[in-house]
Amino acid sequence: MPILKSAKKALRVSKRKNTINRKLKSQVKTAIDQVKKTPSADNLSLASSKIDRAVKKNLIHKNKAARLKSKLAKLKPQSK
Repeated sequence: MPILKSAKKALRVSKRKNTINRKLKSQVKTAIDQVKKTPSADNLSLASSKIDRAVKKNLIHKNKAARLKSKLAKLKPQSK
């Protein structure tokens, strides 16, 4: 357990950021899975948006984001 006042605050901040980051990463993974299950323009747009937000928050690297978005864009929409 932290003893110093600044260490206690750092722990609080770290816990808060951890929960926010986990939530955002979970949303990204869910959006990606949704595109893989049913590839459509709407799902692809949503996934790209979530990925871009994760990059903005420094959760994933911008090159990884580009790679993910490219991979998702290659998926063919299912014909009805």
